[in-house]
Amino acid sequence: MTKELVFNALNEQVGSELSAWYSYLGMSAWCSSQQLNGSAKWLRAQAQEEYTHAMKLYDFLVERNAPVQLKQVEPPQAEFESIVEIFHAALKQEEENTQRIDAIFQMALDQRAFASLVELQWFITEQVEEEKTARENLAKVKMVSQDPAAILEFDRVLGERDLVLDTSPA
Repeated sequence: MTKELVFNALNEQVGSELSAWYSYLGMSAWCSSQQLNGSAKWLRAQAQEEYTHAMKLYDFLVERNAPVQLKQVEPPQAEFESIVEIFHAALKQEEENTQRIDAIFQMALDQRAFASLVELQWFITEQVEEEKTARENLAKVKMVSQDPAAILEFDRVLGERDLVLDTSPA
């Protein structure tokens, strides 16, 4: 029963990571429609990261011989008012993800699910970086939001992020 509680929470987190993947794709699509191709590329790379996180948890469940319970992923938000709203939504999404990871970690600790704790440690470290980047992006886009030339420069810089599309299992 102990492991089952943690495994159920990890299955839910797979779904949350896939929802984040889909959400970032929706953000990317909106940016593409606005000709903010650098932001679109950055968000697509972020989507790929979220997909990779989901697969990392999926693989962990498979390796532990736990049942994998895939959930339906709801369509993401597709319309936004501005690039500022995009990066505000990204930060909120990362903060909520951190809360979920922290709660699963606490559950695993309480249940003495040590292998899960080790796996989740990577996610805790990753979320520190994810939130930091999301906060920085939001702060920067807010600073330049009234200057079209500055938004284009912000967009150009984001477009320098590498986009890795390899989705094969690790």
